[in-house]
Amino acid sequence: MTYVVTEQCIRCKYTDCVTVCPVDCFREGAEMLVIDPEICIDCAVCEPACPVEAIKPDTHPDGARWKDLNARLSGEWPAVTVKSEPMPQAELFARQPDKFEKYLKPQIG
Repeated sequence: MTYVVTEQCIRCKYTDCVTVCPVDCFREGAEMLVIDPEICIDCAVCEPACPVEAIKPDTHPDGARWKDLNARLSGEWPAVTVKSEPMPQAELFARQPDKFEKYLKPQIG
């Protein structure tokens, strides 16, 4: 099992999770963060740290569909190890539905 970042992170990018990760497994793209499954040690400390509940185990129904995407994008995006400000209007986007189709899919193909 590994943890994955899901749709709730898109257009938010709260980095609270980054500061608690003991192995620096987070990667940062323009719209969201992802977890590198090759580095994640399944410690689960990141899951409660996320203010928008975007982090799930890959065995969770919402997590399963994000496993391959996190793995692929973690190979393309740089590591992020320090907390930064969330994206502008993160609170507005935090609970918006269908963010993958609207914002991320057109950018990543």
